[in-house]
Amino acid sequence: MLTIVGSGKVGGDAALFSALRKADESILLLDVVDGLPQGEAMDISHMLSEQGIDVEVRGSNNYADMVGSDVVVVVAGSGRKPGMTRMDLLKINAGIVRSVAENIKKYAPDSIIVPVTNPLDPMAYVTYQVSGFARDRVLGMGNMLDLSRFRQFIHEVVNYSRKSIRALVIGEHGEQMLPLPRFSSVSGIPLQDLLTAAEMDDLVSKTRGVAAKVIELKGATVHAPGNAISTIVESIMTNRRDVIPVSAYLDGEYGHSNVSIGVPAVVGRNGIEHIVELDLNEAERRVFDAGVQNVRSAISALPL
Repeated sequence: MLTIVGSGKVGGDAALFSALRKADESILLLDVVDGLPQGEAMDISHMLSEQGIDVEVRGSNNYADMVGSDVVVVVAGSGRKPGMTRMDLLKINAGIVRSVAENIKKYAPDSIIVPVTNPLDPMAYVTYQVSGFARDRVLGMGNMLDLSRFRQFIHEVVNYSRKSIRALVIGEHGEQMLPLPRFSSVSGIPLQDLLTAAEMDDLVSKTRGVAAKVIELKGATVHAPGNAISTIVESIMTNRRDVIPVSAYLDGEYGHSNVSIGVPAVVGRNGIEHIVELDLNEAERRVFDAGVQNVRSAISALPL
């Protein structure tokens, strides 16, 4: 069973996209707001019925209903408003995530947790610490979303099919995210063979700033994060073992420990099966380390 805690727009989209992918045959939407998860589950179920997709979606306001969950996605929390950075949300959402993690520990102790609440990396760290789960069972969704934006900007520049594009973003899910043109390609052709250095720098800049732009225009990002969640869930549930950038607790990888941040990982039925360590150059390392420092600063402000 897949449980999604938080039944707002992103949580609802995560449930919808996961159902369309048939990632699991049973999906539970949980929320503290009476009626919201039940209504969202009904709406999704009506669509699935017309599509002939046999995935059961239900809603609940009771954490006890998550018993038996294989994966729990944590979307609950305050959303990012126009003009806010992800770090502005830190103290607001830390208490919410702590409470959710405690309930997961109580009712779904054998599950894999996918934190989504912003600021993503500090919340992944809070989830890991509060749950007490092994580090391979807590993997935050952050760079998977950034990657989808990076791929779109590459598509706009090269004007080739999106299916041909492979891209990678790691590091902080925030101002110091690290899009990696050097590790991106179009049908196996290295991106650096197709674009100039200036064009690649522009892609990186756009990827870092586009979330704020979307929020400015429509108030929130919804469809891309919902899809990114379902990509991770599908890789877990179907044991696809995709290499996906997720926020993982590091224990020496990339030269850092006791911090959660985005890194490429093999994601399968057991969660994080292996963290892939890239040979970053000096400039890439500098950005990655700056992101780590940002996350450490945020974590240090939290009572853990």
